[in-house]
Parts: sequence; structure tokens; C-alpha cells
Amino acid sequence: MPKLPDEFAEEMKQLLAKDYPIYEQLTSQEAFRGISLNRLKADNVNILPFETEKCPFYKDGYYISCDEKGIGNTPLHHAGAFYVQEPSAMSAVTLLDVRKGDKILDLCAAPGGKSAQIASCLANTGLLWSNEVVKNRSQILLSNFERMGISKAVVSSCHPDILCKKLQGYFDRVLVDAPCSGEGMFRKNPDAIREWSREHVLSCAERQLSILNSAAHAVKNGGTLVYSTCTFSYEENEGVIKRFLSQNPDFEMCGISEHFGRKTELPCAVRITPVENGEGHFAARLRKKGESPSETFRKTIKNDIPKELEDIFYEIPEGNYTVINDKLYIMPEDIPDLKGLGVIRAGIFAGEFIKNRFEPSHALFMSAKPEHIRRVLALDDDKIKEFLHGMETDSDCSNGYTAVTYKGIITGFGKTSNGRLKNKYPKGLRSK
Repeated sequence: MPKLPDEFAEEMKQLLAKDYPIYEQLTSQEAFRGISLNRLKADNVNILPFETEKCPFYKDGYYISCDEKGIGNTPLHHAGAFYVQEPSAMSAVTLLDVRKGDKILDLCAAPGGKSAQIASCLANTGLLWSNEVVKNRSQILLSNFERMGISKAVVSSCHPDILCKKLQGYFDRVLVDAPCSGEGMFRKNPDAIREWSREHVLSCAERQLSILNSAAHAVKNGGTLVYSTCTFSYEENEGVIKRFLSQNPDFEMCGISEHFGRKTELPCAVRITPVENGEGHFAARLRKKGESPSETFRKTIKNDIPKELEDIFYEIPEGNYTVINDKLYIMPEDIPDLKGLGVIRAGIFAGEFIKNRFEPSHALFMSAKPEHIRRVLALDDDKIKEFLHGMETDSDCSNGYTAVTYKGIITGFGKTSNGRLKNKYPKGLRSK
């Protein structure tokens, strides 16, 4: 690893005091690796094909060995059972304190690790709105949503100020995982060391404050705002929070009881460094003053359900069914006006009407439960690998669209015809 910049090293000595020699020693060691379990798809970490060790930063977070190779190409990763994620990065969602039924905004969401955690905690309740201002990164976000089986969600690519003012006071909880100077990524990405400068730190702090000020509009009275970075800098962390509070007197600090990381001078914040067994993260929890408005919950509507879905499902997916340009979408119920918000996808793209037939989508099956589907084909270790390569296989199911499972988790689908399954796994996702 390249030598730490002198100015950065001096700042870390002040920050870590007696622990700095430990940090300096750790900079030459391999970075921590981890996964978060996706409870929309999997209930037990023991089904994973590698060793895990519980990490302290998130209830479903685990360390994995630095020696594990190719886990992104394992069948259970294709199935969305887990998300590969740096362990300390999981801490922000723990501070967010997700409750079932919440409406939550992840404002700087790509590639989607924290959104995946939030969706897992929501357990198909409430609404998750995940935004990424960089358009090509938002496509990565959408792809991860489909893999993880996230359905009650909106993915958008919109400037934070436009989005948050349009959705003023709409969300129970807002997460701002802000772009930063990336000091916590030094062990993982040596290029981050070469690119570090004091000027970059200060410019990041200005951008972070601007994003946080935008996010404030979207939080309802009594709601929670969590700010996080993967950097150690005082200016980007405590400095941003202090400046935000001075500019937004309608917000206050929330004391935290989480038992990980090192405390800061702010009672609402925690910092994690390699000394605390994570690459580096800072997270702070704030509350918008005032009483939370009472909620009126609407019953889920199932309107205009295509008859073709009745041949696929025992239990039809919930949501508002909408057809746009011959494409069927299952939209979350009770969502706000989406116009002008750069929405890429709301809910699930369920399939397409082509001439006189309906072609279901990969996303429709990935968001479903095996017990809700009429035809399910369970594949073993060898057959699932063939399926993920795009090969056909034998099927003992009746003719029709068929979910493919591995270890009880839906991994894709095909169409059974006379004892053979025609593979429908998307070509762009197939194993190399």
C-alpha cells in the first residue's frame, strides 16, 4: 500500500490518539470483507457456501474470509440471498432504526448495499425510495433491486434538491450516505490514497452539507435523518453535522445506544476505523422536531389483474397493476406523484404483452415466494450451475412458466414444455 499522506497521518494521530500505532500497523493488512443477509430471500446464513462470522454493525451482517474468491458468481448470490458489503458500512442502517411500514428514502443509494439492508428490514411493508443522481449508477442499483427481490420500492435518478422539495415531509426516515473523500477505503483501494488531498476533503464537505440540507426537506415531523460517510475527516463528519444543525434549527441530535465503533464529541454519532474491525465509517442520527402526523393506511388494491398471472401464481402479488406500452407493472400502493422525479422503475416490471401472449419477467419471479407459485423446479448444485449458464434442463413440472429454485430460493425461471425447461435466465446475468 502507498505511504499515507503526511497531512492525513497527522490528522489521524489527533483523531485516534493512543490507537494511532495500531491503525498504522493495520494499514498494511488486508481489508475486511463482509455480506449482509437478505431476509426477503433467505432466513439462515448457514445455507451460504462459505464460512461467516457475525459482525457487530448490523443484525444480519457477517464477516467473510479475505481468501474467498468468486462469491459474486455463486448460485445464492445470483438468487439474491446476500449482498457483498464492507462490514462497517452496514452501521448506517442500524442507526436508521427501520420499522415495518416506514416510508424511507435512501438519497445517495448506488450501488445498493444499504438499500438492500433497508428492504430486508421492511420485509415487504412500507415503501423504499432509492435515488442515485448519476444515471448509469442508477441502472446498477435497479439491477441489484431485481436480484434481491425488492418490490415495494421506487428507483430514481434525480437531483437531491428537486426530489426532496417535491416530496417534502413525505418520509419517516431518510438516509444520506454522502459521497466523500473515501479515507475509509485506503486499505481496499490504494488509488484512494494517491487521490487524497486536503482540498478534496474540504470540497467534499461543502457538497455533503448541500445534500444534507436538501434531504432535510423530505423528512416528516418527528422523522429520522441519518448521515453517513466512509471517511474519517472531522470536516466531512462532525463538521458537516454541526454546520447543518446551525442552519436547520428544526433538527436535533438523537443519542445513540448502539454498542460498536468509537464515540465522537457528538452524542448522536459513531465512528468506525480498522481499530474497531471495520474499514471506516461515520454515522450520525438526527431527528426533525415536531409531532409525527397520523397515518391513514390504505388496503392493497389488486386491479385489472391479467388472467395469465393466475396460471403462474397460487397467490397473486399485491399492488396496483398498470399497463404502459404493453408492459405490465405492479406498483406499490399509495405512492406520490412520480412526474418530474426521474423515476426509472416503480414497483416491479412484471412482464410484457406480445401479440396474443404474456411474457413474464425475471423480476416478477425474483420477487416472489416459491410457495406462491404453481410450478417450481428445484435444482441441485450441478444443475443450477448449468441453468445459470443458460442451458436447458429436464423438468417434471406441468407445461407452463416455472420458477427455478436453489436451496429453496427462487433464482430465475423458465418454461416447461413436454418434460424440458426452456431457460429464461437473462443473458446479461448469466455466469461466465
